[in-house]
Amino acid sequence: MTGPSTPVLLHNGLLIDGTGGEPVTDGAVLIEDGFIRWAGPSGELRLPALPAPARRIDVHGHTILPGFIDCHVHMAAPGGALSHAELAAMPASLRIFLAAPRMKLTLDAGVTTARDLGGADAGHREAVESGLLPGPRLLVAVAMLTPTGGHGDFRAATDNGENDPVMGHLADGPTECRRAVREVLRKGADCVKVAATGGVWSPTDHPDDDGFLEDEIRTITEIAAGHRGTKVAAHAQGRGGILNAVRAGVASVEHGYAIDDEAIDLMLERGTFLVPTLTTANTDPDPQKVAAWAYEKKKHWQSVARRHIPHAITRGVRVAMGTDCGIAEHGTNLRELAYLVDCGMTPMGAIRAGTSEAAELLGLAHEIGTLEAGKRADVVVARGNPLAGITALGEPANIRLVMKDGVVFKDLDGRVA
Repeated sequence: MTGPSTPVLLHNGLLIDGTGGEPVTDGAVLIEDGFIRWAGPSGELRLPALPAPARRIDVHGHTILPGFIDCHVHMAAPGGALSHAELAAMPASLRIFLAAPRMKLTLDAGVTTARDLGGADAGHREAVESGLLPGPRLLVAVAMLTPTGGHGDFRAATDNGENDPVMGHLADGPTECRRAVREVLRKGADCVKVAATGGVWSPTDHPDDDGFLEDEIRTITEIAAGHRGTKVAAHAQGRGGILNAVRAGVASVEHGYAIDDEAIDLMLERGTFLVPTLTTANTDPDPQKVAAWAYEKKKHWQSVARRHIPHAITRGVRVAMGTDCGIAEHGTNLRELAYLVDCGMTPMGAIRAGTSEAAELLGLAHEIGTLEAGKRADVVVARGNPLAGITALGEPANIRLVMKDGVVFKDLDGRVA
């Protein structure tokens, strides 16, 4: 990790600034005191604007991009076959220690900001902010709010009949929902996650079962909005739960596998984001490591997602990148971009989903998501041209340089250190 003491000029690379504008073939980004001071064609950078001691880094053959944003991760989960019984029995301190290398893998993959939607708490966020642990800037939901028997009710996996408080917070009816959302906000949640449908990995429900109903979700979104405008993300895979969530005012539908035209119309009207988590949808379960019921559900809902998500993209639903890494393998985050392209997005559109659009969803567009003067210096340098081959971004070895707030956390070519 290298600090931001000396101004750095990255130049002579392809510049994709995250706005969706035309790429700049001879692009440059000037970084000073943790912020972007200037970005654009190298020829337009006037010498007086360049501080005398600036370090000039020639990135010829590479692309300069904004740091990517993953809007759906679980740092507390291992990234593979998920055993809720094992997680529930694990001491809280061990979960935190195990999360540390996962956070580093995520940062090394080019993700400089992540929204953890269940498992990480305020301590994980503060450990990164204080420099104690290397990792992406974190927004945390603390725990998913869920009804009895819903997607976050994992009591069948425990011996004592109590729910795992890290992965699910039980509530039923608007009154309990008020208390539950206030409780996670009290614990430092930056966002709120609700279970609007059942899920693949939960033992007592299915993805097309409704979770919280519309009045319960609306109660949660109203309480959250009154707490400094906190946004609500809805785990919603089946059609009915997607509609309940959007009508109740959530900011994003997570997964959205059975999304249809009625839901699409409503999301377009309200500006609701879809976070399709195609990385986990394209991760085949190992029949030797998961229960038969989970295997069958996973395979079925993979096929549902592959039918419906491309239609939502074609119709123009706003998409923000999210992977469900933690269920999918940690450090594979940018594979999501190729899956979005497979579903009909352009490479530039997929990059925007992982940068400016994701920043908009998280309410951080004034700080991150594009390479523009005055924004935080979250910068990635990647080998090659991702507009010609988007899959290359999914291989961490092709992410040559990662800077967050102007601090170098990864420098495979030794250009800045």
